[in-house]
Amino acid sequence: METRLSSKGQVVLPGPVRRSLGLRPGDALGVAVVEVCIVLTPRAARSGPAKITADPLTGLPVLTAGPEAPVLTSQQVEEILAELS
Repeated sequence: METRLSSKGQVVLPGPVRRSLGLRPGDALGVAVVEVCIVLTPRAARSGPAKITADPLTGLPVLTAGPEAPVLTSQQVEEILAELS
């Protein structure tokens, strides 16, 4: 697997890597240099697994990730859903 460095110094982690580690937009990563390697380490575990519950007002199913979950923009949600397709 390979990725490239952008002109802004950004690196895109391939989808299979993000999925295997459960990484989501906004997750913090620690960065270290070990000899000639760049090591990225997820900084914090998620508060808990996401689960589907019923909305108390409408009774419709909703996805909840808990109070510690990051707030996602509509664009981020679209990107996550596109990866799942």
